Amino acid sequence: MSTSDDPRRVHFQSPEYLVDRLDAIADLFDKDRTDLLVEAIREYIEDIADNETFQELVATKYYDDQLEFETVKQLAGAETAQRLRLLKADLEDEPLDLAAPDDVDVYEGDVTTVDTATDDDR
Repeated sequence: MSTSDDPRRVHFQSPEYLVDRLDAIADLFDKDRTDLLVEAIREYIEDIADNETFQELVATKYYDDQLEFETVKQLAGAETAQRLRLLKADLEDEPLDLAAPDDVDVYEGDVTTVDTATDDDR
């Protein structure tokens, strides 16, 4: 996906009443219809990107290999995408098969036993 600010022509169909309302708003603010559409799209994208449910969906689809890293960058931003990439790599790593050290005395010999039985257990 391109991050360029160069304009791209997009053609889509919309219900006539929405176009009429958009034109009325554009006239009211003495703006171009296209400027209003771009502003509305930008605001929607910023709002949805901050939405927790949206972010969870992006993460889930990325972890399930349904989204590429570059798409995640476009959807969630570079910082979040990098964090998700690191977490995904961590999740995919095999756990280390390390035995617990037997030569370390964590409690330095001062072990206290606690009776966890309640009055009902006695």
